[in-house]
Amino acid sequence: MHASRLTRLPCLLLLLLTGWLSATSVTLAVDPDNPLVEEMTHSRPLDRIIVKTVAQLMDRQHFSKHPLDDEISERAFHQFLRSLDPLKLYFLQSDIEEFAKDKRQLDDFAKAGNMDFARKVFKRFLQRVDERVEMAHRFIDMEHDFTVDEKLAIDRDKIDFPANEQEAEDRMRRQIKYSLLVLESDRIRAEKERASGKERDESLDLLNGNPFEDPRETLHRRYRNVKRRWHQTDADELLELYVSAITTSFDPHTSYMSKDTLENFRIMMSLNLEGIGAQLTSEDGYTKLTSIVPGGAADKDGRLKPGDRIVAVGQGKEGEMEDVVDMKLDDVVKLIRGPAGTIVRLGVLPAGGGDMKIIDIVRAKINLEDSAARSEVVTVGATENGQTPLKVGYIDLPSFYMDMEAARNNQEGFRSTTRDVSRILADFKREGVDAVLLDLSRNGGGSLTEAINLTGLFIDRGPVVQVKDLTGNIEVYDDEAAGVAWEGPLVVMISKGSASASEIFAGAIQDYRRGLIIGDPQTHGKGTVQSLVDLGQQLFGGAGEMGAIKITIQQFYLPDGFSTQRRGVMSDIVLPAITAHIDNAEADLDYALPDDKIQRADHVDYRMINQAILSRLRTASEQRVATSDEFARLLQRIELYEQQKNEEFVSLQRDEFLKRRAELDAQQEEEELLLNSELPKKEVFRQDFYNREVLNIVRDYVEALRELELARAG
Repeated sequence: MHASRLTRLPCLLLLLLTGWLSATSVTLAVDPDNPLVEEMTHSRPLDRIIVKTVAQLMDRQHFSKHPLDDEISERAFHQFLRSLDPLKLYFLQSDIEEFAKDKRQLDDFAKAGNMDFARKVFKRFLQRVDERVEMAHRFIDMEHDFTVDEKLAIDRDKIDFPANEQEAEDRMRRQIKYSLLVLESDRIRAEKERASGKERDESLDLLNGNPFEDPRETLHRRYRNVKRRWHQTDADELLELYVSAITTSFDPHTSYMSKDTLENFRIMMSLNLEGIGAQLTSEDGYTKLTSIVPGGAADKDGRLKPGDRIVAVGQGKEGEMEDVVDMKLDDVVKLIRGPAGTIVRLGVLPAGGGDMKIIDIVRAKINLEDSAARSEVVTVGATENGQTPLKVGYIDLPSFYMDMEAARNNQEGFRSTTRDVSRILADFKREGVDAVLLDLSRNGGGSLTEAINLTGLFIDRGPVVQVKDLTGNIEVYDDEAAGVAWEGPLVVMISKGSASASEIFAGAIQDYRRGLIIGDPQTHGKGTVQSLVDLGQQLFGGAGEMGAIKITIQQFYLPDGFSTQRRGVMSDIVLPAITAHIDNAEADLDYALPDDKIQRADHVDYRMINQAILSRLRTASEQRVATSDEFARLLQRIELYEQQKNEEFVSLQRDEFLKRRAELDAQQEEEELLLNSELPKKEVFRQDFYNREVLNIVRDYVEALRELELARAG
């Protein structure tokens, strides 16, 4: 577990147990082809075909060339158990030991299309859920001593499953004590808000419960609903959970999609979605934002961030908040999706820590114009040698895009990243800018072709990216267009969220020593390529009915031969940012493929960066950051975040618990003030302390290049 553990726990530990809050939020559909798991006595014939087919594809087509063997079987064993019980609250250690007898057999089961293990484990899981919920109700009605110095473990990687029923009872007792303390803290905060006259967000009550309600009744209701939710798991859900446990044991981006999930994936990829515009995934029972679609409603709103977890969804301004923890991803997507112009309210656990907050977003259609490059000419104060202020041409590039339909139809003037940036660079030249600042800090990728073509605006021909397939064959993709659109100083801003195509561009610029890379220590580190295989289409010619597998088939490498996988692109100059400390990069994912190196592709060295320049720029930037009050406050928040991320226990002693909660509430108020000041504005370039330091670095870089040119001329 990471993020601010104490402040997340009201949802993190409780909601996983409590599941659905509304007794009417889920209706039980009767589908003879998709029965409830608890009613199944044998696997469906189609399940056997799907599992066998996926096993064959993984053995033959995955880039790693790792066989479906005992090692993968053990990984899948742990992946499957974690998908059901990530916080180790349900199963007993004896259950795990019993299941472990088959932990090296899952590969053989998969090759035979056998789903018996999955059904056996899940039915035992339902039994344990019923037992734990019964315990919970009993402990809710008991009196507890809150003066005892007890703690609750919150880092589940550091504990085992309960050894016996007594230990399970003790863990549940502590869990209920914690839950009651959380509700007491919520009541105290609500009373303070009422006394101060501050308007309360009552929509939070729909999820967390009315803080003035009897806390015991609140908890009883929550635990009744988790039991109902798990018993409504159907065969398609179990199939997806089990098969994905196998596929993600090869790498985190290889997964099985049921037919419903596949339909949602295709809608998302088409960008015809009327919704919030966010890429979502399921992780440990949570719906997690992996990226924000440029130009979408969430991108324009600005409050949602990659790594945030959605725990509730409400319709309109006043619709009931529906708990979505442990809900199937495609069901969550259906709740979030809706007609453009309507409002959806999301209960969100921020990636950077803090309590759950409600974010209301107006759904909108995503169009190319909204994700297109934007530009502005900004100035930097007078240089140290007394010269006139510099003009910096700033380009905000949220994605690598192309109007593919218009391109296929050979329409003149179709929109693309390269065409738009080329026009912007021409405008910059006419305005006499001294440097170009290209911002990829929120660019999650896009068209590989556009990444190559955009690189060509700054280099005169040469290799941009190398791609290796599972046979070891390497293909080099070059910029083949002669000439450059901008030959002056270039600075590229990156962050941990810069991924895929943006890493290829930034990496090529760095390898050519064509420009300066600044931002987080490194980019996201996704250097693999996936292909979507429709199982029904492949086997029977009927698309969609059997779902699909998204499988990793290739890996990217930069011109110098290094892969972007895991390592990403390293910044030349690092600036402090809390995003760099959130564990949401490729290297943080289980079983992410390793980085490696292939032969360098010959290319030009532009010599616009050297160690002397970098040393000079780093020293100057470090000195400014060290004397900045704004950066000092940011570093304090980063330090607090790291402390919270590393906490392993939370106190169940009332006074200590409430004191800690009060401290974190104060921190949250400060963070909300900061957030409100940082929400997207109409301007293209935001003049905040971080961007001002970026401009200072650009100024220093231009000066250093001018001196270098004078030295060369001399």
